[in-house]
Amino acid sequence: MRQEAAIESILDLNSTNVWKLTEQDIQKAWDAEKEEGSFATSEDKLLNIIRLSFDVVHYNPADPREKLKYENGEWVTFQHCNEKKGWVAIRKKYITRLSDLSYENIRHITAATLLELIDRNFGGGWDSIALSMKDIILSAFDISTTTLPASRIHAPGGTLERKVAQGFEVLEIAKGTWIEAIFAKKKEPVARVRMNEDMYDENGNLRKSPLKNFTDDDDEDLPEDVDQNTDDDDIDNSPDDDQMDEIYYSSISEGVKSRDDDGDDEFAGLSIDEGEEE
Repeated sequence: MRQEAAIESILDLNSTNVWKLTEQDIQKAWDAEKEEGSFATSEDKLLNIIRLSFDVVHYNPADPREKLKYENGEWVTFQHCNEKKGWVAIRKKYITRLSDLSYENIRHITAATLLELIDRNFGGGWDSIALSMKDIILSAFDISTTTLPASRIHAPGGTLERKVAQGFEVLEIAKGTWIEAIFAKKKEPVARVRMNEDMYDENGNLRKSPLKNFTDDDDEDLPEDVDQNTDDDDIDNSPDDDQMDEIYYSSISEGVKSRDDDGDDEFAGLSIDEGEEE
């Protein structure tokens, strides 16, 4: 008997668990939710998630040619929420060659699977891989290579032995009397830092506005020192006369201004021409 679907409801589908599901898992969860109630408002979003790991097509079963093409056992089918829109056929996207890799699915394969794909790439080794494909691989895996004589590649305590001990998978490609060893290990997932974890769901969709729009009912939640009836435009932030005096006098260095015994102001900072007669 086939195992139960990994999700209880099709509404639980997300960009992480979709990679672990089969076509039958999707079909079972979809049909069960459709029987219990309509989820038409979520249908487009769910189909976009399914497209990450499956080929998705829309077809009309009333058309004999389409019916023959999509109901031949290669695809799994289910009906749209709106029956007038027809049916959906899905098929798992299998990764059989390097060109099937993408920034999305690279995170869901093992190092052993990756090295198997590289080995199928005409046996050319790491340097034979296109730069664009290398960028995809390096986004999810640590990769290193070494080329040594076949007689030395398995030397005790050598590079191969150390890398395997560090958890790397290894692919050996013969190049004449030399061996290219390609080492691959999956990178640890990096947690995404968000200013507010409750603001976004696991698929990056905004749950609520980051800025709260206060209404009249929300006034009681404002700090006590905030004037609830004052508009920003009404606030005069310019300094008053006392503040202006304080700003002016604080800009004059101490000792510059002094007062003599007669009450006359003198500015000690002014230079005096020594040649002036008394």
